[in-house]
Amino acid sequence: MDRAPIRGLLISIFLIFPMANSEAENVKQALLKFIEILAAGNPPTDPSWGWNNASDPCNGPSNGTWKGLTCKSQRVSKLVLEGLNFIGKIDSSSLCTSSSLAVLSLKGNKIIGTLSEDIGNCRSLTHLYLNGNQFSGGIPVSLSRLVNLKKLDISDNEFSGEIPDLFRISGLLVFLVQNNQLNGSIPHLDFSNLEEFNVSNNNLSGPVPDFKGKFPADSFVGNVELCGAPLSNACPPSAPALAAPPALAPPPNLPSKEEGKRSLKHPFLVYLAYIIVLAIVLILVALKLVSKSRQRERNIDAAKKTTSAENDSKSSTRGRRSEYSITSAESGRTSTSLVILSNPVVKDLKFEDLLRASAELLGRGKHGSLYKVRLDNGVILVVKRIKDWGISAEDFMRRMRRIDSVKHTRVLPVVALYCSKEEKLLVYEYQRNGSLFNLLHESGQLFDWASRLSVALNIAEALASMHKELRDDGIAHGNLKSTNVLFNNSMEPSISEYGLMIYARQDQSDNFKQNVLNGDSAYSTFKVDVYSLGVILLELLTGKLMQNNDFDLARWVHSVVREEWTVEVFDRTLISQGASEERMVNLLQVALQCINPSPNERPSISQVAAMINTIKVDEDRSMSSEACFASTRNEKA
Repeated sequence: MDRAPIRGLLISIFLIFPMANSEAENVKQALLKFIEILAAGNPPTDPSWGWNNASDPCNGPSNGTWKGLTCKSQRVSKLVLEGLNFIGKIDSSSLCTSSSLAVLSLKGNKIIGTLSEDIGNCRSLTHLYLNGNQFSGGIPVSLSRLVNLKKLDISDNEFSGEIPDLFRISGLLVFLVQNNQLNGSIPHLDFSNLEEFNVSNNNLSGPVPDFKGKFPADSFVGNVELCGAPLSNACPPSAPALAAPPALAPPPNLPSKEEGKRSLKHPFLVYLAYIIVLAIVLILVALKLVSKSRQRERNIDAAKKTTSAENDSKSSTRGRRSEYSITSAESGRTSTSLVILSNPVVKDLKFEDLLRASAELLGRGKHGSLYKVRLDNGVILVVKRIKDWGISAEDFMRRMRRIDSVKHTRVLPVVALYCSKEEKLLVYEYQRNGSLFNLLHESGQLFDWASRLSVALNIAEALASMHKELRDDGIAHGNLKSTNVLFNNSMEPSISEYGLMIYARQDQSDNFKQNVLNGDSAYSTFKVDVYSLGVILLELLTGKLMQNNDFDLARWVHSVVREEWTVEVFDRTLISQGASEERMVNLLQVALQCINPSPNERPSISQVAAMINTIKVDEDRSMSSEACFASTRNEKA
C-alpha cells in the first residue's frame, strides 16, 4: 500500500492548529464571495444577518454570528438559508472552500443559473437541498464524487438533460428530482438503501428498475415514456436483432443418380437413430421414477410407524411442530440421540425434543438452513442444519469435538450436535441482541467509535487464540463475516459457526479453491480469515456493506485512498461524534494490510490483534486524559 497519502493526512492533523487562522480566513472570504453572488449583490440588511468582514463565522458568542451558518470544532459544518428570496447564482467554487461543510440547504429561494461541476469538491456533504428554486441546465456529473451523500433533493426546478449515474454513493437514502425537465433513463442507484425516491413529472423513458415494490406509482408518474411496474403501461418486448443475410455461395455440383439415392436414405437413418436413443432415455427415466416412488412409500410407512409408536408413549397434548421442519425422517437412521457437549442448559436435550419444538426459519443458504427453536421448557436455541456437505460422519464428529475442546469466551460454542449420513445438526444458544451486521446496517442504534474498536479487538483476539490452538489441525473459521459476529444480553460479541467450512469462501481469484485443495499454504484458510477480518474492520470504519449490488467495499476503499481522499472513507457518524481521525487512520492501515491481494503479504492474526490492541490502548489513554481534564476543570469551576 502507498503510505504517502496516510502520512500526509497525519501530518495535516498534527499541523492543523498552527494553520487554523489562515484556513479560517480563506474560508471566511470565500463564504462572503459566495453570499454576494447568491444575493446578486443585494444581501439582507437585517441587523442579525452578520455576514461581514468585521465578524467571525465560527467565533461568535453562540458558535458564530452569521445567520444560517453552524460550526463544529471551529469549522463550518452546516449552511441553511431557506426561503430568503435569493435571486442570484451558486458559486460552488467558493462554497466548497469549506471542506467540512456537511449540510447545505437553499430550498425555497429563486436561485437561477446552473449547478457547476465544482459542487463535487464539497466532499463532506451528506445533505444537499436545492428544491424549490429556478436552477436550469444539466445535473453535474461530479455529484457522483459525493460518496458521503445521504439525502439529495433538487425537485421543483428546471434541470434538464440526463441524470448521471450515482452508483458510487452507496449510502444514499433520499433521491428526489421530481418536477424538472430531465430526460433519458432512470440512473443506476443503490436502491436497496433508498427510503425516499421520486422522479415524477419529467421526460424520462425506458423501463422502471426493479424496486421490489418499495416505491408507489406516484414516484414515476408524469413520464410518458416510462414503462413497467408499478406503472400501468407494460414495456414492449425487445425486438430480436436482425441477422445479416448469408453470403452467396457458388452452386454445388449436381449429384449423380446413385448419390441421390444415398442422400435420400441418409436422413431416414439419422432420424431412426434419434428415435431409438429417445426411447432408451424415456425407459431409464421411467425406471428411475418407479424406484423413487417405491422408496418414498417405504419411507412414509417407516415414518408412520415411528410416529404411531411415539404417540402411544407420549401425551396427546404435546405442542405440534411448526410450519418448518428441522429435519426429515430418514431411511436407515441408526440413532435418534444428540451428542451433548458440555453445557448445563441442554444437558437432557433429546433429538425428539427438537422435532417437537416450534421452529422459525431464520435463513437458508447453499449448504443448509438456520432455525430458531423454542423448547417446551422455554429455552431458545438456534439449530444449524447442514446438508450435502462433503465430509464423513466420523470426520465431522471428530472435527466438532476438537473445536469444542478449545474454549474461548468470545467464540460461541456448539452445545449439541447430531450426525447421520444424510444431514448434520448443530445446536447453539440463542443470542438475543442480533449480529454485527444488524447493528451496523439495519438497527439504527448509536454505535460509537470506542464500541466499534472494542468489537474489533475482541474478534481479533478470539481468532488469534483459535488459530494458535487449531493450526496443527488445519481448522480455521473459513466463513467469517459480520453476520457471524453475535451479541449476547450484555452486548458482548462472540464469533459463531467456527470451523463449519471445510474450504473457505472464494477470496481473490477463481483459482482460490483449487489452490486450497492442492495444499498451497499461501492460500490457507487461516489467511482467508485474516482477509475476512480486514473486511469487517472496513465495515466498522465506513458503516458500509461489504457487497451491495455492484458496490465492492474493499475496491471502493482502495480507490478512495489511492485518490488521497482518505478521510472520506470513514462513517460520517464517527466523524460527527468526534472520533480520533488519527486512530481511525491507524485501524484503516491494519484493515488494508489484512485485505492485501497477496496472501503472503498479509499479517498473521496474532499480529493483527497486537496492532489493534495498541490502537485500543492509545484510545483508552486518551479517554482517561480527557476525563481527568474535565474533572479538574469542574473542580476549579
